Amino acid sequence: MFPNIMSFFPVSHSNLSAKYLGEYLQNNFDFHGKVKCSIVRSGINDSYLVEDDRNRYIFRVYSLNWRSEEEIREEIRLLNLLKDNRISVSYPIPDFNKNYIHTFDAPEGERFGVMFSYAEGEKLLNYSNELHYKAGKLMAQFHAVTNNLSIHRTTYNAEKLLITSFEQIGKFLSSQTDEWKYLKSLQQLLLQEFQQIKRDQLRFGIVHLDIWSDNFNIDRNGVITIFDFDFCGNGWLCLDIAYYTIQLYNMERYDVAIAGAKLGHFISGYESITTLTDEEKRILPMLGTALNFFYLGTQCYRFENWSNSFLNEAHIKRYINGVVKRYHDIHRLSEE
Repeated sequence: MFPNIMSFFPVSHSNLSAKYLGEYLQNNFDFHGKVKCSIVRSGINDSYLVEDDRNRYIFRVYSLNWRSEEEIREEIRLLNLLKDNRISVSYPIPDFNKNYIHTFDAPEGERFGVMFSYAEGEKLLNYSNELHYKAGKLMAQFHAVTNNLSIHRTTYNAEKLLITSFEQIGKFLSSQTDEWKYLKSLQQLLLQEFQQIKRDQLRFGIVHLDIWSDNFNIDRNGVITIFDFDFCGNGWLCLDIAYYTIQLYNMERYDVAIAGAKLGHFISGYESITTLTDEEKRILPMLGTALNFFYLGTQCYRFENWSNSFLNEAHIKRYINGVVKRYHDIHRLSEE
């Protein structure tokens, strides 16, 4: 039955007014002077740039039912742990009353918001071998803190990466297509490979799962600051390396040799802090392919308020052929 609507029509997603959000934040946080607030990105979550006379901040408003309050508290706990250990990350900022999480009665329902420090610098799609080395070193420093720890959030395993995501993809891609048949065959191969992993030779802890050039800024002194821990959870630490690898091959898609050289500098930076086991190195390509499954599944899952502007069957076919298959083929060729 249609709901009894009194003052508004139900919606599935909305954007909070930047003007009124700025006024709300002005009254709840310790700023220097008058605040300016503007939306900088709307998607899985909405990000607002908040500026006063001295500093910039990012206020994130989580989508309805995307992350529970407990999951957000765990993200905050992780970030404060990293900050206390002097890892260069964007960290949460409490309000006057030392609260981190704010709730907003949006038209679609209750949404949560958190203020974060601003990651100084800029995003660079192509950067030097030295910066890849620094990125690897920073990731290893992060893992040195989170190794053997866990948080009350999802655990990234074969079911999460390969089965749940595959179900989401099936909502948008016909099972009669060549791409579906290829993906299904590859999924079965990967599931078998997961069974062969020597788990006692892998480090397990808290992972970011989205570290690449779009989620860190680099300042003029070459200092890298990681942000956007929205996908943080539990898993093998080498998952973060595998994700960085697939994004590096996507960015250098026209020159595999350059991608391999930059990856070498990244791994060298990582191993200047922590040595990778032979098993971790062996499974990186397999994990990268599994992560391509996961993020394509995420695009499909968040169709309503994020990917609908670009996701359709043609996009999924291009993704499978140009990203999933290409990456898997590169790895297979490197073994011959």
